[in-house]
Amino acid sequence: MAEDAAVWERVLELAARGRWSVSPNPMVGAVLVAPDGSVVGEGSHGRAGGPHAEAEALVAAGERARGSTLYVNLEPCAHHGRTPPCADALVAAGVARVVASLRDPDPRTSGRGFARLREAGVEVVEGPSRERAEELNEVFLLSVRERRPFVHLKWAMTADGKTASATGASRWITGPEAREAALALREETDVILVGAGTVLADDPLLTRRLGRNGSILPHRRVVLDGRLRCAPSARVFDPALPGEAWVVTAREEGDPALAPFRERGVRVVALRGQGGLVDVGALLGFLAGLEVRSVLVEGGGETAWGFLAAGLADRVTVFLAPSVLGGQRAATPVGGEGIARPDAALRLEAVTVDRVGADVRLSGRLARLPGGAAA
Repeated sequence: MAEDAAVWERVLELAARGRWSVSPNPMVGAVLVAPDGSVVGEGSHGRAGGPHAEAEALVAAGERARGSTLYVNLEPCAHHGRTPPCADALVAAGVARVVASLRDPDPRTSGRGFARLREAGVEVVEGPSRERAEELNEVFLLSVRERRPFVHLKWAMTADGKTASATGASRWITGPEAREAALALREETDVILVGAGTVLADDPLLTRRLGRNGSILPHRRVVLDGRLRCAPSARVFDPALPGEAWVVTAREEGDPALAPFRERGVRVVALRGQGGLVDVGALLGFLAGLEVRSVLVEGGGETAWGFLAAGLADRVTVFLAPSVLGGQRAATPVGGEGIARPDAALRLEAVTVDRVGADVRLSGRLARLPGGAAA
């Protein structure tokens, strides 16, 4: 079997199986092909701490791995972590050739797997299917390169740009299919974050939908509340929900107003800020220290603007309903001071548009300036 679309389609399909379970690791798929073109082994990385895709493929192939070619979307590791080095296992199994889409993005380990393979006489080819491999692992790659979580802004709005009516009603802007698609974004995200205004207006749970085994998947539910306006009794802080509930505030660590949150089992994170607002850069740095790879920001407008204005938003997904609400005071998805001129607007790139039921989904990456900030 040659290095054709079918091989890489299978590699990426195998890798994508880990979308909901591998964080903080990348999604990786591997296919072993014998000299006669037959597939002798396949593997995917299923969970953090579990076997790597290359190791699974080697087990499946057994002795047939000798002389074979490995196709994989990321450089095989060469360091001892939770699992042994894949590069050593490939050498020991007699794999003759490794074709990989991407190098490991971590500067501490990048290229070491390839170097180990070449030292042992294994032929290494880099680069095939690079663009699709980068797209699949955009969260992991950015998180490692920039040493912070990937930030994904998501909102639903009407055709006239309203996220709620003038009376504050927001259920439901979009139809059931779009709401299901929005919930699916939560499944592949480490942290779901909203601002205090969203909690006060909607009192959301921020839970994920049912997991593959019928249970609600645990995660971190984070409320950005610089001035501590929310009550500890808000539903998002319910200790009976799976996962962790956090409140992130600009209040001092010893402020007595924090005690009721702690008594309810809420994790309180006190971070510096100005004017009663949390520094979102400091928050992302804090989360990076906990190996958080991704943050889904679900509102409101001031919170979304905080990440956009800081150049710390990476992707925007909008669910657009074919309806009009009107109202000068009706909420819009992005608040803040805004941008003075249309020609200076933040731009999305690699945009995709599709229908989801009666609604439209638009998603794109924030264009980056040469220095790395959002354009």
